[in-house]
Amino acid sequence: MEILEGDFTPEIEPASAAQIFGAQIEQARGYFKALVRDSDLLGLLGPREMPKLWTRHILNSAVVAELVAGGQTVADVGSGAGLPGIPMALAQPDAHFTLIEPMERRSDWLKLMVDELALTNVTVKRARAEEVGDVFDIVTARAVSALPNLLKMCVPLTKHGGEIIALKGSKAAEEIEASKKLQKKLGIESFEIVKVGGQFLTDPTLVVRTKLV
Repeated sequence: MEILEGDFTPEIEPASAAQIFGAQIEQARGYFKALVRDSDLLGLLGPREMPKLWTRHILNSAVVAELVAGGQTVADVGSGAGLPGIPMALAQPDAHFTLIEPMERRSDWLKLMVDELALTNVTVKRARAEEVGDVFDIVTARAVSALPNLLKMCVPLTKHGGEIIALKGSKAAEEIEASKKLQKKLGIESFEIVKVGGQFLTDPTLVVRTKLV
């Protein structure tokens, strides 16, 4: 059995949270509390993530909604703990989000969140990406797979002219290079590295934005 050392006290809400979520801040607080309550039991996030739950997970995900327009449809592949889908849905209530998660206990928890937080713009689908059968304006994912594999998974879910927005770290440029061999086969028009949330976050979120033809 692993023995954990350190302080795993949940992070105090940063002032930027209210700016990012606006009228949805109470729902965001409810989501934070649910993650603190259920993460260990359901294996959503490890205890070491609690001291950075707002900044590294919730707000880091929410600011990606800057890239989503009202009326668009968004699929969150491998949603897990609802990241980035739930924070994005709270930050952009005028778009519709489908959380795709194959694991039963996690998809059940996501459905519970939809009810608990009264998320009228969120649907949960228990499925693997290749089983979904629908297409969306935007497909997003966080910590699911390296970009080449992720693109193979997400392109069939993305409309022509749509976008895949993958939350990535410092190796984003390397992952794009590794993906270029798939560009013609998958019908990819362009790759772009974008930083979002710079006006709110000390460390802006870095995403790879892949546009389809």
